[in-house]
This record gives sequence, C-alpha cells and structure tokens, in this order.
Amino acid sequence: MANTKSSKKDLRRVAKRTEQNKAVRTSLKTFVKKAKVATATGDIPTTLEGLRLAQKALDKASQNGVIHPNQAARRKSRIAKAAVEVLKGNAPVAAVVVKKAVKKAAPKKAAKK
Repeated sequence: MANTKSSKKDLRRVAKRTEQNKAVRTSLKTFVKKAKVATATGDIPTTLEGLRLAQKALDKASQNGVIHPNQAARRKSRIAKAAVEVLKGNAPVAAVVVKKAVKKAAPKKAAKK
C-alpha cells in the first residue's frame, strides 16, 4: 500500500484515468461495430458515415493515449477495407465480418439470462 501523500494521490489519479479510458474503449468498440454493421447492410451513405465516425473516434483515442497509435491504424485499415468492398459492390465479403461479430456477442447475452 502507498505510504506517502503523493503516492496515494497517484493511485487516485490512476483509478480515475482507468475509468475514463474504459469508457473511451467501450465507445470505440461501439463505433467500430456500427461501421461493420453498416458495411454489411451494403448501404453506401451509412457505410461512409459509420467509417468516418469510427476513424474519428480511433484517432482521438490514439491521440489521447487511450490506445496505441498502431492499434488505431490497424482498426481503421480493417474497417476501411470492408467499406471499400461495399463500394466496389462485393458486399457479401463484408457480411461475413458482421456474422462473426454477432455470433461472438450472442453467447454473452445468453449467459446473462
């Protein structure tokens, strides 16, 4: 346990930052998932808007040090690649990505019941 006043204060700061960063990471997952769902539907305006919002959120998170810049670049690349497939007209490729995301999310909801 911390002994000095400054180390106790540091622990409080770390706990506060951890909570803030958790919220940002959760919202990042939401933005990326929305972008993936938009690409799966094949709707071009929705896909572009979802991509724009996800990229903006990822850039902000990496700029603030919540995630590593390389992780942000990797995530942006993946969702952009899926969006390009939709723009080219190869939407079934993007649909596979969303099916995987939905399958992973389903067991968690079933476990809560």
